[in-house]
Amino acid sequence: MTERITAAVPDREALPRPPLNLDASMPQTFLFLAFVAIFVGYFMVWLPHETAGLSFTGLEMGEQAKFLPPVREGQIVPGRSLFYVPPITLALMLVLLAARWPNRRWQTWAARALAVALSFLAFPALEALGTEAAEWLWRVLMIVLVVLTAVATSVAGQRLSSRALWLLFLLVALAGAILPTWAFQAVRPLFASLLQAEIGIGPGVWLNGVGHATAAVIAAIGFARVQDQG
Repeated sequence: MTERITAAVPDREALPRPPLNLDASMPQTFLFLAFVAIFVGYFMVWLPHETAGLSFTGLEMGEQAKFLPPVREGQIVPGRSLFYVPPITLALMLVLLAARWPNRRWQTWAARALAVALSFLAFPALEALGTEAAEWLWRVLMIVLVVLTAVATSVAGQRLSSRALWLLFLLVALAGAILPTWAFQAVRPLFASLLQAEIGIGPGVWLNGVGHATAAVIAAIGFARVQDQG
C-alpha cells in the first residue's frame, strides 16, 4: 500500500522548476514589489513643478522632451526613446520569469500576454507613424523585441539554462535602471532653463531606479548561486 502511494506522488525533483529558482518567499516578494514599483513609477511624476500642467510623468517625458530644441536637433546623446524603456524592460523581465514555466499552464500564457500588453505602453501615437521613422522606429522595435522574446521562450524556454536566464534578467534590469535615468538627467537642465526654475527629481524616477535595482540584485544573487551549484 505504501509503495502504491509513493508511486502516485510525483517526484519533486521531476516537477518543472521555476526558471529563476525563486523558491524562497522573500525573493518572490521583493521581485513582485520591484515590478509594482516600476509600473507605478512610470505613471508618477518624473519632472516635478509647482504648476501641475508642467509636471510630467514617465509616460509623458518622451513626448515632452521632443519639443526641446537640443533634443530636436539631436544634440542630446540619450534620445527621448529611452523614456519608453521601463515598460519594455518590465515586460522582458516578466517574459524571462515565465520562460521555463510549462506551456500547458494558463498562467504561463497569461504572463506572456501581460508582458506584451505592457510593452505597448511604448507604442507611438498613430499620427506619429506617418512622420519620419526617427519619431517611432525605436519604440516599435523595442515592442517587437518583447514579442519575439515571448515567442522564443515559448518554444525554447525549457532548454534555456537558469544561468542564461539570470544573466539576461540582470542585463535587462540594469538597462531599465540606467538608460531612463541617463535620459532624464540629460534633459533635466534643459527643462530647468526653459521653465526658469529649479527642477528636482520626481518620485517616479526613484521608483523606477529602485525597482530595477532590486530586480538586478535578485538576479545577481541568483546567478551567483547557480555558479556555486556548478
